[in-house]
Amino acid sequence: MQTLIVTPNEAGQRLDKLLAKYMNQAGKGFLYKMMRKKNITLNGKKCDGSERLGEGDEIRLFLADETIAKFTGGGAAKPISGYYPKPDIIYEDSHILVVNKPAGLLSQKAREDDTSLNEAILNYLIDSGRMPVEQLRTFRPSICNRLDRNTSGLVVAGRSLAGLQVMNAVFKDRSIHKYYQCIVKGSLKEKQLIAGFLRKDEASNTVDIYPLEVESSVPIMTEYLPLAWGGGFTLLQVTLITGRSHQIRAHLASIGHPILGDFKYGDRSVNEEMKKRYGLRAQLLHSWKLVMPEDLAVPLDYLAGREFFAPLPEKFNRVLEGERMLPRQPFSAKNMSCPNGY
Repeated sequence: MQTLIVTPNEAGQRLDKLLAKYMNQAGKGFLYKMMRKKNITLNGKKCDGSERLGEGDEIRLFLADETIAKFTGGGAAKPISGYYPKPDIIYEDSHILVVNKPAGLLSQKAREDDTSLNEAILNYLIDSGRMPVEQLRTFRPSICNRLDRNTSGLVVAGRSLAGLQVMNAVFKDRSIHKYYQCIVKGSLKEKQLIAGFLRKDEASNTVDIYPLEVESSVPIMTEYLPLAWGGGFTLLQVTLITGRSHQIRAHLASIGHPILGDFKYGDRSVNEEMKKRYGLRAQLLHSWKLVMPEDLAVPLDYLAGREFFAPLPEKFNRVLEGERMLPRQPFSAKNMSCPNGY
């Protein structure tokens, strides 16, 4: 026999979902049969799997140890393999983490041997004792939003099931406000809202922007505000009204103002010059600010309206200083838009 006590990170999910994760080698038919025969009980009572679990609930498995070992894959849960540096944590509590992803790191694995921010966060939680490795059987903390490999900035991860569910919902319905900063080719001096249609080519993982709707395209809207300019370049604050793959990079490039260092959508000659001057090898695009919805759901309601910031990477500051880009208006220390001294 084995007894499982539902933890805060597992609470809120259905019993059958948790059992399927814990005994991931067992078929659903076997699990439901064991519940019908009371070989699996919840708080000492017969259950059918539809029950919503609460913290402290007791699940009893009246099964042989060999059977449990067989259906759980045998032995202890596997730790996260590979070396991962500690994430740059902006904020952490029992439900979420907000981290500053560096450029060059995947948000999530594309292949089994990839290194990603998601695994770095799991490794941090396990190594710091914030999460026992055994909990990976029934709940796996995960990031809620993704950034391109070479885009830096704020990524939110759910530490608890409730945190993951609430944050996934606000990213999906776009009630969370996302602000980016980037340096683009050309001088822009007025705030603008631009619209168009985006079509993605899955085979090449690229997108095209059109002024009018075409087959398989989706509408997009992007707002930008010039913050500083000089040397034929502009620092922009960008607000995503819609959130599509590569939207900021492709949309700005489509109006003649590609992001510096963007070797997929950018100006090759300008990028080569920036590479020579500043060692620039990735696009200067940074997710610098997140604002939580005012009506954030329980149990994350204590974060309603909260703002999170990630300072601009040093590569931004090198270009801002090197090109003597002057701000259009004084910056507060909080917005972190320009390097110290501007």
